[in-house]
This record gives sequence, C-alpha cells and structure tokens, in this order.
Amino acid sequence: MSNNLKVETPMSLFDHPRIEPLAASLRPMGFEDFFGQEHLTAEGSLLRRSIENDCFSSIIFTGPPGTGKTSLASIISKHTEADFIALSAIDSSVGEVRKAVKAADEARKFSGRKTVLFVDEIHRFNKAQQDSLLKDIENGTVRFIGATTHNPGFYLTPALTSRSLIFTLKPLEAPEIRALLAAKMPRIIKELDAEISFTDEALAYLSENCEGDARRALTVIELAIKTADKKEMGRDELQECLQVKSYKYDADAHYNAASAFIKSMRGSDPDAAVYWLAYMLEAGEDIRFIARRIMIFASEDVGNADPRALQLAVSASQAVDIVGMPESRIILSQAVTYCATAPKSNAAYKAVNLALDDVRNQRSQTIPMHLRDPRSSGYNPNEGNYVYPHNSDEAYVKQEYMGVETKYYQPVERGYEKKIKERMDYWKKLRGEDD
Repeated sequence: MSNNLKVETPMSLFDHPRIEPLAASLRPMGFEDFFGQEHLTAEGSLLRRSIENDCFSSIIFTGPPGTGKTSLASIISKHTEADFIALSAIDSSVGEVRKAVKAADEARKFSGRKTVLFVDEIHRFNKAQQDSLLKDIENGTVRFIGATTHNPGFYLTPALTSRSLIFTLKPLEAPEIRALLAAKMPRIIKELDAEISFTDEALAYLSENCEGDARRALTVIELAIKTADKKEMGRDELQECLQVKSYKYDADAHYNAASAFIKSMRGSDPDAAVYWLAYMLEAGEDIRFIARRIMIFASEDVGNADPRALQLAVSASQAVDIVGMPESRIILSQAVTYCATAPKSNAAYKAVNLALDDVRNQRSQTIPMHLRDPRSSGYNPNEGNYVYPHNSDEAYVKQEYMGVETKYYQPVERGYEKKIKERMDYWKKLRGEDD
C-alpha cells in the first residue's frame, strides 16, 4: 500500500521489545481477557451479536477514560479479521482521514481484507471532519469505530450518530480492577523483568482509588515497580505512586455532580448533599458556581416555607467571595445542610411559571384603571378609584388587581408557608369567598 499509515495485525505481546507504556502493551487480545463491561460483552448482548454476525458498519463507544474503549475496538478488528487503523482526533486532519480511507479501499480491492478505522476522541473532530466519514461508512470502505468521553448526542453530528450503534462503557468497579490486576500480574512481572510482589491491602487500595480507570491502575503499578526499593510493595508505596486521586470531572461529570447535589438537598438528605459538595470541591469545582446553585435552590425548592434559606444562601455566596478556599468549604456546608433540612416548597417557583405561561400564550390582561398611574395617558378617574389598604383595620380591602379570576400561588402546609396559607384563607373569608 502506498501510504505511511500503521496497519496493525494480530501479533504476540512478546514478538518485539516493549517500547510503549505497560497499559498499552497489556491490552486484551480477546473477550476472554477483557475485564468489566459485562452489559456489553456478555454472550448474547447486542454488541457481541453484531460482532459475531459481522453486521455492523459504525459503532460509537462513549465512557470515561480507562474503561476499555480502545481495547474493545482492537478486539473487534481481530474478531472480524480486519486491519486496524487507529487515529486520534486530537492531532488528525481531514487529509489523514482520507489517507486512512484510501488504505482501507486498497486493502479491500487488492486483498479482500476489511479495515476497522478507529478514531479516538471523535468529539474533537468538527462537523466537516465528522461528515467526511459518512460516505465511506455507507459504502462499506471502512468499518468505523469512534470513541469519546463526551455525550454523543451533544458532541457528535446527528448524521454520524444516526448511522451508528452507540454503546456506553462504565467505570470499572473495584472488584473488576482487582481481578484485572491479579490476572495481569504474571505478565506485568515478566514484562518489566521484576522480582517484586504487592500486598493484598495495597492492591485493594489501588482498586478502590483509581476511580474505575484500569489504565491508571496499570500505570501506577508500572511506576511502583520501576521505582521500587524493596521486594514487597504495600499500601504506602502505591499511595505515593497514585499521588493525587484522579477525578473524572469533565463537562458531563460537572453537570451530573451538580444534579446529584441539588436532588440530594431537595430530598432532604444533608449527608448526601454534603458528600456531593465535598466531591465537587475536591474535583476543583468553582465555589461561586456552587454558591449560585444553593441560592437558586433556596428560592426554588425551599421558598417561603423558610424565607431565611435565601438570606443564608446569599450571605454564604458573599462570604465565599471574600474568604476563598479552603475555609469556604465550611460556609458552603452550613448553607447546604440548612437548605437540605429546611421545610420545602416550590409554590413560588410554580406560581411564576404558570403566570409566565399565561403571559406568553394568552392575550395580555388590560391593567384596571384604578391601578394605573394617574399621570399616564388614558387615565380616567371616573372608571374606578384605588382604595388604600392601610386605611382599613385589617390593612386589607376587597379590590380587583388583575381583571380575571386565577390562582398561581398556592402555598403548601409546611413551614412558614403554612402560616401564609392561613393568612390567605382568612382574606378569602373577608372577601366572602368559599373554599
């Protein structure tokens, strides 16, 4: 083939000296040594059936780093006896994609071999680059597999996603990481030519703290072996190699954590709310973003059931701007636990949404004459006089304020809003209205 692209064919791990990272050289060769993602790789699953029947044209794998997206793509190429061309969308151009497609076309014409074109970080391709793949996917020149850590619905073009099977990979659970390390350890020791062992406590610690990222776990093991000054490695050594715990805090994690945070407060669970607060803080979330979310929550979900919640949230927002981290964690925790344990009402939130719906979708109400500014054009005092409520004993008078009968604000029987409801019911009686 007249190109410089690397086309991989199956070979033994030990056919050549290892010059790549350990995690890359230990990629599984087949489903039998692939760990995790049972929902995708189990016998009878849609992915397995698509591969075994050789009937896919385009696949998108989405999921966090280190969950096996690249490994699965490589396994698929081996299982379907196809050449494997790997590109990274970070540093590949449309021209390089065209070279890959040309190589695949030549392989099909001259040797009858199929080609799997794998593009890692496919979300980094712009619309034109993504669309450049469509024709060759449809005519069968390449079997396309894309990998992304982002939501395909937001970051990939509809034209590409509509032609693809989309599979989501999940972070590996600690037992899966532990099983992977146990299975790979003999090869790791042989590959690195090391005489070393790891305590069960050390491997358990690493399995729990690599955040479901198999590649990170193997990278830590490699570093520990290469820097070892003893025959047996314990938890302290792996903890040092792990250094700062990794957090998968991309755009999806940002929104998911914020969602879990808000829903925990709404569910009146202060422990869960503080956990998600701590998670966001440790991942480096902007404390002003957190403070804004608490202010919104205090009004949307607590509302008049406890009006002090909004006051506290605003005060917390001002305080974190002045104080900064790490002390702001205390201020945020106070606001979060207060809001989580406060009585809840979304009556004010619902009221303004109902009113906005009427304003947008119905004819605008005419402002009653007695409510208009006397200085405005068209004002006619003969069409009604405004009655000043403070001149009455109850500071309340029966008077029309909108022109139509409707109810937007309906307070709940919780917290301070219960008192508001009692007051509104009393005014009803003064107006002579029945419940």
